Amino acid sequence: MGNREDLLAGARRCLEEKGYLRTTVRDIASAAQVSMAAIGYHFGTREVLLNQALFAAMDEWAAGSGRLAGQGDTARERYADTWDRKIRDFGEMRWLWTASVEAFVHAQSSPELLAVLAEGQRHNRRMVAAQLRGVPVEEVAEEDVRSLGSVHIALLTGVMVQCLTDPEHAPDGRSLAQGLRLMAELLES
Repeated sequence: MGNREDLLAGARRCLEEKGYLRTTVRDIASAAQVSMAAIGYHFGTREVLLNQALFAAMDEWAAGSGRLAGQGDTARERYADTWDRKIRDFGEMRWLWTASVEAFVHAQSSPELLAVLAEGQRHNRRMVAAQLRGVPVEEVAEEDVRSLGSVHIALLTGVMVQCLTDPEHAPDGRSLAQGLRLMAELLES
């Protein structure tokens, strides 16, 4: 690997071990076994490097878990199975979700990062709506992006926070599917 790749790998290790906010330039350079100046040369800033490492890890997770095909026979069972996989990931990859929350907090004082995160949210809403509807991303209706995609992303974020703060009492996939069914019934009355 070259210095750039070493830095990305080192930044990922630092995210796993220290998180987003506590990782320093010195930490990354040490983990990558390169000089601190290499960060400036290849990425400009610590923030840009950490963002690229974090986004690469999130893309890696999304590629492996983004599918909605569960083991159940009904759509409800498949949806619950999908949630169970995501909830399991929240526990197994706790560092990734903690780092993403820290990045969100940091973005409140970083307009550049906030813009990137906002664009990611727009993309994720569209992708999720397409997955739930079973259509290609380019064919998903804007109404579905704003409603279905937004609701699912809100659930994802809320469930993630519950899993990080109180994993023993966080919902499972069946509870979420049941809760959505009950919410739909309430909205219909």
